[in-house]
Amino acid sequence: MVRKSGGWILAVLLALLTGLVGVPAASAAPPTHLTMEASYNSPANGWERVERYLDTTAGFRQEQYPPDGRGDQDGQRLTFFGGVKQPYSGRFLLYSAPGWNSGAHQVPVLLVHGANDNPDRAWANPGESGGYGCGTASCPNTGLMQYLSTRGYRVFAIGFAHKQGDNLMQAQEVGDAVALIRARLGVPQVDLVGWSKGEMSTRAYVSSVKPSWGRPYAGDVRRLVTLGGPNGGYDYPFAHGWAHDFSIWPECGGKVNAPSPHLRMTCYGTYQAHPEYAFTPTGGYDDYPGQRQMLARWDGTYGVDQSQQDWYTTYYGGQGFYTDGTGIQPAIAAGSLITPLHQAGIPAQVRTFLLAGGTPSILGIFNENRGPSDGVVFVSSALDTTGVGTVGGTALVAGANHLELGWNTTVAAKVAGWLD
Repeated sequence: MVRKSGGWILAVLLALLTGLVGVPAASAAPPTHLTMEASYNSPANGWERVERYLDTTAGFRQEQYPPDGRGDQDGQRLTFFGGVKQPYSGRFLLYSAPGWNSGAHQVPVLLVHGANDNPDRAWANPGESGGYGCGTASCPNTGLMQYLSTRGYRVFAIGFAHKQGDNLMQAQEVGDAVALIRARLGVPQVDLVGWSKGEMSTRAYVSSVKPSWGRPYAGDVRRLVTLGGPNGGYDYPFAHGWAHDFSIWPECGGKVNAPSPHLRMTCYGTYQAHPEYAFTPTGGYDDYPGQRQMLARWDGTYGVDQSQQDWYTTYYGGQGFYTDGTGIQPAIAAGSLITPLHQAGIPAQVRTFLLAGGTPSILGIFNENRGPSDGVVFVSSALDTTGVGTVGGTALVAGANHLELGWNTTVAAKVAGWLD
């Protein structure tokens, strides 16, 4: 009886200690709401394994995709999603890097990619899509995954079904991936690295910004690193709408999977309507929810690019000479998460590190030129600490543009130092 009583007292003390420091006990089994549907043991680009999971929680839904296929899954990801080009958003991929179970660093790392991207191009083979994908004319074939794993970090990455999907649903899957990693390795916490749009889902998870049906933060993240994340939001598409649109509208030769600030536009003398590319739900389409969630106005700080055709109506709404749109404010009102994330705040127990690129030199796009930026996100947005409970550090890598942040060696060294 004494021995049983002593064990009970010890268990209570451990539980109290865990609650005080905000660190959960190491998980012994994956969550019951997750089903592993497939495992692939010979992936490309240096990964050791890829698994597909289904989150069976009621609330996940089938998100809409651009009808012309530009947002469909491709490459090996199509195989990993079972040959389904437009997967259900309750499904996600978990990538494991070499050394995931043998690295010397105790706290594993989960890499979370950005918009219109995937774990392969983002973290393991920046050259997979050529210069447009890596941000410069010459692309390496290794990235942050190899940099960290060869230095003893236990590295994982998540891949989302929808390339521009709802950050609240993707935040739930970030929590799922953290729980799976904890269960597999028997560790209490995981470090998160979120690049660009990936900052939104990682931050939403640790801040418990969630759908009504979602699970709150489980206290299982030690450190959060954001790379070029729009912590203060971004307004690039509305500030440079005319130049931005030429990369999107098919009648103008555009093919990029990104939303447009306009509903109608004249391309080579023909006035066209494309509600499927809108930031806000329009005409039965809602293909880019994750993008409007990142919006915030910067016209009061850096103005609007007045060299662009229809600059005023593009940003503030209305019919211009060649374009028509609602403007940025209705898009923000339709669901931006910047203010909710600031208000919710990141728990002080999660040490947060923010890194910005400082070179607006991305190949193939009109670069953000109104203020210091990485070509897409303002430096002051990427380094915005509003709502951050504990700032572990900030850094500006002046020689990196937005797309180089996943493989630039100076960035990688800084990330490794923050995680060490």
